[in-house]
Amino acid sequence: MQQIELPGLALAEPQALGGSTSATGQRFCIARDPQIDLALAARAPVYVGVSGGKDSQALAYRVQIHLDHMGHAGPRALIHSDLGRIEWRDSAPVCERLAERLGWELLTVRRPAGDMLDRWLSRWAANVERYRTLSCVKLIMPWSSASHRFCTSELKSQIISRAIRARHPVGPVVSAIGLRWDESPARRRQPVAKPDAGLTRVRGVGLAWHAVIHWSRQDVLDYIAQRGGVLHEAYRIYGSSRVSCAFCVLASRGDLQAAASCADNAAIYRELVRLEVRSTFSFQSGQWLADVAPGLLDAPLRAQLQEAKERAAWRQAAEAEIPAHLLYEAGWPVCMPTHAEAMHLASVRRRVAEAVGVAADYLDGDSVSARYASLMSARDQRRPA
Repeated sequence: MQQIELPGLALAEPQALGGSTSATGQRFCIARDPQIDLALAARAPVYVGVSGGKDSQALAYRVQIHLDHMGHAGPRALIHSDLGRIEWRDSAPVCERLAERLGWELLTVRRPAGDMLDRWLSRWAANVERYRTLSCVKLIMPWSSASHRFCTSELKSQIISRAIRARHPVGPVVSAIGLRWDESPARRRQPVAKPDAGLTRVRGVGLAWHAVIHWSRQDVLDYIAQRGGVLHEAYRIYGSSRVSCAFCVLASRGDLQAAASCADNAAIYRELVRLEVRSTFSFQSGQWLADVAPGLLDAPLRAQLQEAKERAAWRQAAEAEIPAHLLYEAGWPVCMPTHAEAMHLASVRRRVAEAVGVAADYLDGDSVSARYASLMSARDQRRPA
């Protein structure tokens, strides 16, 4: 981790960390970092992000013990970002029970512009408008994805950071996150702690602390049991391997089926399927959420789904005809189409608009060429001289 100088504090040397046991062989040791130690010694506020899942629950229990042991005298709180209709019913109660057991405040934050479903719906409406005006060459799906996780950034990280910054305009702040190395190759590359740009203010540094990053899944489960904690119903009753959104774009099929088996999730399941049908984009690449639990859908919606899959195939076939050099880069065209290419792109746009049932302008070769010329001129004007 890059060394960060905290106001009034000297820098410390990094501490070694290996495995899920300490140098003395003690299980459930906490992952420490010198900059975190310095911040805690300076009474930095500590916020533990909680979702209701097992990792954040174990994290909260373990961080409390560590803070008590070291005599931390700064503020402490749990913070939960409520994702709205797509959350499991038990997520908020798990967080509330955890806060009560710890004797900590639970701060619940929400996206002012609406919940996760609202974000997908508004994204779809915006993408349809972008397609109409040829501000994008291919129609863009409503969903988030592994490569574009705005669900995490916009509905969790940004909302949480904004709330913490508002409470603490000055001084160091520590955000503890239940991330673990054995969850994925990408997470294996994460450090114990690092600067958090979203929490850093002009007069105070923000630090992200992965305090149980070296723990195994079994460590997490055993520690919660040792502390007398109760796991989320998604694990206990429905057999899910993780807790996030009830229906997550990154979830395994097994976890999607687990979520669909909970009656509380049936309404949001049908809402998501309706957006699949309306947009002709499957919830996950190559996998329709509607196929996970078709028994939850009525006959009209199942019929609409079959039609949507056919329309999706027409859209994909038409867009496959677009030459790569006509696609935009960073939102802008990189070259002018020939007259023949412009006519072909207009043909593709007519077919896509008909397949999906959306409005589209620039449906002939001349108007497509004029739009490209206009955008390229605007792009050139934006470039620094």
